[in-house]
Amino acid sequence: MSATPMLFSPYTLRGVTLRNRIVVSPMSQYRSDPGGIPGDWHLVHLGKFAMGGAGMVFCEETSVSERSRKTYDCPGIWSDAQAKAWRRITDFMKAQGAVTAMQIGHAGRKVATRAPWDGFSPLTAEDAAKGRPPWSGLAPSPIAFKPTAMVPKEMDQDDIRHVIRLHADAAKRSADAGFDVLEIHAAHGYIIQQFLSPITNHRTDAYGGSLEGRMRFGLELTEAVRDAWTGPLLMRVSCTDGRGGAWTMEDTIAFATALKPRGIDLLDCSSGGIEGPLTLAVVPRVPGYHVPYAARIKAETGLPSMAVGLITEAAQANAYLAEGSCDLVALAREMMWNPSWPAHAAASLGVDPMTLLPPSYAWWLEKREEVRRTFPTGTETAA
Repeated sequence: MSATPMLFSPYTLRGVTLRNRIVVSPMSQYRSDPGGIPGDWHLVHLGKFAMGGAGMVFCEETSVSERSRKTYDCPGIWSDAQAKAWRRITDFMKAQGAVTAMQIGHAGRKVATRAPWDGFSPLTAEDAAKGRPPWSGLAPSPIAFKPTAMVPKEMDQDDIRHVIRLHADAAKRSADAGFDVLEIHAAHGYIIQQFLSPITNHRTDAYGGSLEGRMRFGLELTEAVRDAWTGPLLMRVSCTDGRGGAWTMEDTIAFATALKPRGIDLLDCSSGGIEGPLTLAVVPRVPGYHVPYAARIKAETGLPSMAVGLITEAAQANAYLAEGSCDLVALAREMMWNPSWPAHAAASLGVDPMTLLPPSYAWWLEKREEVRRTFPTGTETAA
């Protein structure tokens, strides 16, 4: 019997075991119900990935407070009502065999915008007339993210402590909501990256200036979340930031080295976003374009890593794992295109795909396969 492809080998993080190493990456949908409540859209959107056989399914980036949302339609985890709504979704995903993962975030200065298909443009008086007035965000320095956006409030010591507490509270609610894994969003121009990058952090106090000072907020926040959360804790980072390149891979290595003893179990490797779109990449978008970052994190810090970015083929994903470049692979848009990608990947690598699917799918599909084996030319059909 041939060895199981690494893509379909289990992986354990702090006592939580994934059935395979395929992760559905967070995908912002801008479809929450009023009050930041996840609704039917999220149940169907996320549930189909669990049904398709993924090892771990992330919900989208979820705001730790009303003020920290990018848009009015972003979901939250700052209220008990939101946690209760998420529980309905996590219960369903777990029943399909998937590990459930929450990503908590604070957009900092990148708040009060329209959806990305409207250019992430800042809200205006026209939006206010429709009941959606803009609001100011919080940031390490009072620098607007676009010329027409409101200038954020420069965070004082009380603001810093408050935002850290919001993340710890969100971690506790994530546990109440039934999530198995928690990820802190520190990439794509969010508030932690705003502190990390000298492009957005012009502070002269203990939270600015040197690399050590700029890392302080993110490290203190991680400590608070680790104290509030007992399960696997991940962090998504932009290994290099946006225009200007002021945050480098060497800086990320230093940050990762400091995160490891503070209880981060795995680093989720991305790039870009400090200026421009939230998902701006500063490396060519070629297949697996973030894999070299994940490989270097593993090699130089010993911290497990996850790679994302144009991973679309089963053999490609398996090769990254087999060569030791990363421990998990994450897919997003490919999963939108094919929610059953894990089952199809299994079939292509010689693994029984029916073991990944719900019995009410697998039984019928196996019957179809029996017919196909009997009539390989496809000239006969069965009712």
